[in-house]
Amino acid sequence: MGIIPGGGIVERGIPFEFNQQDKLTLNLRVGDFSTAQQIAERLNGAMGGHYARAVDATSVTMDVPPQYRNNLVPLMASVENLDVSPDTAAKVVVDEKTGTVVLGRDVRISRAAVAHGNLQITVQESEQVSQPGPFSQGQTVVTPQTETNVREESRHLMMVEGATLQELVDGLNAIGATPRDLISILRTMQASGSLHADLEVI
Repeated sequence: MGIIPGGGIVERGIPFEFNQQDKLTLNLRVGDFSTAQQIAERLNGAMGGHYARAVDATSVTMDVPPQYRNNLVPLMASVENLDVSPDTAAKVVVDEKTGTVVLGRDVRISRAAVAHGNLQITVQESEQVSQPGPFSQGQTVVTPQTETNVREESRHLMMVEGATLQELVDGLNAIGATPRDLISILRTMQASGSLHADLEVI
């Protein structure tokens, strides 16, 4: 009988052979239902059958196809090289100390009017109809057309519903507005509910 100062842990190895598995589970680092479904569809397309399915927002299970049984390394090599574009939430990150603003691609704004100094920006989004040629089997589609006008006057900052935040930033940059101006506008828009994104201030 022996005594170990501070105690000790006795572990027993669990038998495991990587190539003997018949099912795999892929876990997403950031949970998202759209991304999990997209991964399952890309796997099924690459494997040529219905082998994968999204279980929840963070897990995708996949049955090992017969051609990869007892040889999972080529399967994992092809899985890790699949191209999947994750669905990301609309987000704006602001660093107030440096004046840095980072915008996500899906950030949008609703109709709003903001007065900030003497800046006036008008962002308008109109719709145009594109008709297919006769007997072309095409479809009529509506295409958005965005127009941005910038003036430096003592007026309101006007934005029309459907415009992107990128168009607002482009307009502010055109007249030399500072990132601090944009930070103030973003805070006001979030408080009014017209900014459709998470605003994180660090």
